[in-house]
Amino acid sequence: MDIDCTHIPYSNTGNFSDLVLDYLNAHPNLKQYYNYTPDADGIAQAIAARSQYPVDRKVLVSVLHKQYAKLNKHDKLIENVDRLADENTYTICTAHQPNLMTGYLYFIYKIMHAIKLADELNTKYAEKHFVPVYYMGSEDNDLEELGTFRYNNQKYVWDAAGQTGAVGRMHTNSLKPLLDEIFKVLGPPGENLDVLKDILTQAYLQHQTIGEATQYLVNELFGRYGLVVLNPDEAELKRQIIPILKDDLQNHMAYVLVNDHIETLEEQYKVQAYPRMINLFYLRDDIRERIEKRNGKWRVLNTEIEWSEEELMTELETHPERFSPNVILRGIFQESILPDVAFIGGGAEVAYWLELKPVFENYKVFYPAVILRQSVLWMPAQYNKLRQQLHFSIEDVFKSESSLIRSYIGKHSSNNWHTDEETAAIQNVLAQLKDKATKLDPTLQASAEAAFAKMKHQLQTLEKKMLRAEKRKMSDQLQRITRLKNGISPNGSLQERYENFIGYYAAMGHQYLDTLYKHIEPLRNKFLVIAEQ
Repeated sequence: MDIDCTHIPYSNTGNFSDLVLDYLNAHPNLKQYYNYTPDADGIAQAIAARSQYPVDRKVLVSVLHKQYAKLNKHDKLIENVDRLADENTYTICTAHQPNLMTGYLYFIYKIMHAIKLADELNTKYAEKHFVPVYYMGSEDNDLEELGTFRYNNQKYVWDAAGQTGAVGRMHTNSLKPLLDEIFKVLGPPGENLDVLKDILTQAYLQHQTIGEATQYLVNELFGRYGLVVLNPDEAELKRQIIPILKDDLQNHMAYVLVNDHIETLEEQYKVQAYPRMINLFYLRDDIRERIEKRNGKWRVLNTEIEWSEEELMTELETHPERFSPNVILRGIFQESILPDVAFIGGGAEVAYWLELKPVFENYKVFYPAVILRQSVLWMPAQYNKLRQQLHFSIEDVFKSESSLIRSYIGKHSSNNWHTDEETAAIQNVLAQLKDKATKLDPTLQASAEAAFAKMKHQLQTLEKKMLRAEKRKMSDQLQRITRLKNGISPNGSLQERYENFIGYYAAMGHQYLDTLYKHIEPLRNKFLVIAEQ
């Protein structure tokens, strides 16, 4: 496959917040909110500091061996799991919920980013070893989000047959009709499609829960790269943070620390997440509900479950798997069980991680280098050819459709529909008339200004009509611009936040993933455009 790669500054795409852009540019306003810069120097510092924060590697490896007991174990994967027992091995982690069919393209990109960064660090630090990890957010209960994916602009939704609670624990036995539906239209036909159908069938029809299905699917796609998939919904893992969970239930320190920390942050930036007094959910059977303290009792919302303090501590010690950290404490859990040096996240994840540093410090948990995952736009050959025919640059395609249309008309119109020169001349005459009228009678100034404003509005209206007339003359060309934008920015969104990987895999198979691996540059901090020729 012939492709060209272009790297665009994130600031030139119009799709990233000021906070993220300032973070990448090391703006002084944000330096107090993180420990390590998102670059090679920052990661080097994180590696040097990580040894001061040991984790229970024996438990971690034991859990992984249990979770991989029935999964295909690639050679590089087996090596990476075993190496995690070694004190000189570190992890490069990315996290995401178990979206059905992986959900969005950025699910694929963030995992490949972690894989590529780990491999680059393995080359750079021969005396150490780095393992890429996908940390599955299996305890999320947002089925409306996690049970949805799109293919060929069609939205597919799984209602879980009425199941509630953590999505990762939901049973898969109602998924067959949805798989049958997507298989009828999925293409193009061929060996790659056959392989994909087999992977999806095995994942969702041969595994009991969404968590198990997602672990199988991600392992089939990325296991050969050495990616380790960890489902943290395990009692042995949660037992390691029982003191932190107790403190949150009793003393609410995360609430105090994060609120104090974001007080200055929200003066300049949008805050991504706010803490609660208790930052834990209770998981049991089909329940995933917040825990609140009321009148000296701890209660699970929307249930009859409640405890005294003594009963609550007993429940926590006996069943730590029933307590699930929310976004404020999830990172604390992750970094307590993984020997992590870098966390790969999207813009929203970067934003909320910058709120959490004092919580990590309070609980003496390692705060890693936080790296913005590389965003990717994959431009199929038909749209890249169309872009070239329209004489747009790669960077131009990030502009709005209306902006591209105005630019195209401005360059290719045989008529000059702009009224800038005429407007300037008329404004000069009107200014003279206004001055003349005001000198004659100062009370006429308001009337002159009103007439001036009315004429300016009429000129703008005339220009819009002239532009519409020019658009009608160039309708065929402008429809091609619309087709280009719809093709690479479906529904006005970034492609990676809308489309799913299955169409690309059906067409290219593992070549699709290998191409991503080859061209992702994990520390370049720019938007990658892969354009097929």
